[in-house]
Amino acid sequence: MKTVIIPVDFSETSLNAARFAAQMLSGSKDTRIVLYSMFEDEEDSETTGTYLESLKAELELKGNKEIECVKELADDLIDSIERLVFQKAATLVVMGITGKSPIKQLLVGSNTLKLVEKNICPVMIIPPDAAFNGVNNILFTSDFQEVKESTPVLYIKTVLDFFKANLHIVNVSNEHYVSLTEQFQSEREKLLGLLKEYNPEFYFIGMNDFHEAIEQFVKDKNIDLIITIPRFHSGITSIFKLSATKKLVFHSSVPVLAAHEKM
Repeated sequence: MKTVIIPVDFSETSLNAARFAAQMLSGSKDTRIVLYSMFEDEEDSETTGTYLESLKAELELKGNKEIECVKELADDLIDSIERLVFQKAATLVVMGITGKSPIKQLLVGSNTLKLVEKNICPVMIIPPDAAFNGVNNILFTSDFQEVKESTPVLYIKTVLDFFKANLHIVNVSNEHYVSLTEQFQSEREKLLGLLKEYNPEFYFIGMNDFHEAIEQFVKDKNIDLIITIPRFHSGITSIFKLSATKKLVFHSSVPVLAAHEKM
């Protein structure tokens, strides 16, 4: 049985993420949802438990039969979630995010992004206004660098099999002119070999603004979910790519699944 952890602080953002995830998983018979809430004052224990049980009852009405509630007195949310991921052998954490303005990104989005940076397990980030209407088209963003070593193929296949969705593989670069370079052609063939049974469609977009290109692609192709691979290695290039992931998360109108490299 797969385990999905949904941290909630009972804000509208976290409740929407929980409802989105519950609806998304309602058809899965081998998935357990763990609703997790941290409190910092012992006096809040009873109230937290009551709220969790109320949310559990609501989600059960959506068809989720395997739901566990976990509450904890702690002072570091990310460390607590990390321990819980290992205790429950979780395969996914689902969290909400808000804040397109810099100050809201700092105050509200920091925990979600810290969890992505921890690289514990895949994290699905749900925009505040997202409503689940099925997943028919999935966008996978790739830098087409060392795809055999960096692409979490098994995880991508698991997601595609679960949703029975179409796969669109996109690269945005100002290097794309009339034809692809030999490197892009070579990496494309490798990636096609890894995912050929899903008949992926490849798109190479010649633009400088990655986020503008992705936003337009999402609209044009009715994308329901974006899969991205944050880079965590040292060096200026990797720092840029991790920063790009953060910007993508804050500005995306559809959920973003940040998956590990080569899981």
